[in-house]
Amino acid sequence: MNIFLRELKANFKSLLVWGGIIILLIVIAMAKYSAYADNPQLLAVLDSMPPALLDAFNLKAFNLTTLSGFFGVMFTYFALMGGIAAAMWGSDIISKEERDKTVEFALTLPVTRNQVITSKALAALVNSIAFVLITWVASLAAASYYHPNIAFYNFLALEMQAMFVIELIFLAIGLLLGCAMKQYKRAGSTAVSIILATYFLSIISGMNKKLDLLKYFTPFKYFDAGKLFRTGHMDLTYLLLSAIIIVVAMAGAYLTYNRRDLYI
Repeated sequence: MNIFLRELKANFKSLLVWGGIIILLIVIAMAKYSAYADNPQLLAVLDSMPPALLDAFNLKAFNLTTLSGFFGVMFTYFALMGGIAAAMWGSDIISKEERDKTVEFALTLPVTRNQVITSKALAALVNSIAFVLITWVASLAAASYYHPNIAFYNFLALEMQAMFVIELIFLAIGLLLGCAMKQYKRAGSTAVSIILATYFLSIISGMNKKLDLLKYFTPFKYFDAGKLFRTGHMDLTYLLLSAIIIVVAMAGAYLTYNRRDLYI
């Protein structure tokens, strides 16, 4: 419990920074939406864009003059921000003990390595939940000016659930990298590189149907905002695939951390 509370306190400033960033993103996005709201003439701008580009960024799936459509397009950016934050928390919360030369103190406590990982992982999980709630509340506050209907509220709730699953995937991957990498200083940058690579895979897979197989390698395609909007639920196949990735990554984190030599 002491480790858990210590990590919550140590990462509180980071949560505030990420929360501030996502709130700023929402404010800027809503300022841009004010130009599209109930103004279909501006959609003509999209007609001049290449169809492949429209598919890549899911612009064909939504009507940008509606709140649901605008937030549907914004979902990928919310998920990207949440994924990066979660991965950074997961990788840094483990590797920082070696970076700050405090690993010896942590391991002299009457706890096992498994307990250390569990306490730190729970602290990172709390941060990830808080980030989703900040995004959700800020979105509701920003959208309230336009008097959204119940369909918007339901769609936003579904988006936040999908965003949380994406966070869990990258949190688990970040924890695995923090536990497994001997070059602990590179754990965070490696985690971000993986996220950006999967994000670009999601864009590439949307540009050409021949590359549709790539969607299984990017969590950003597991919860496609267009499909969420049309179906009203998350795909069970991708939920199971997400669960497998999380379980395997977490198991790998516990296994590698218990076996590796730590730099004191």
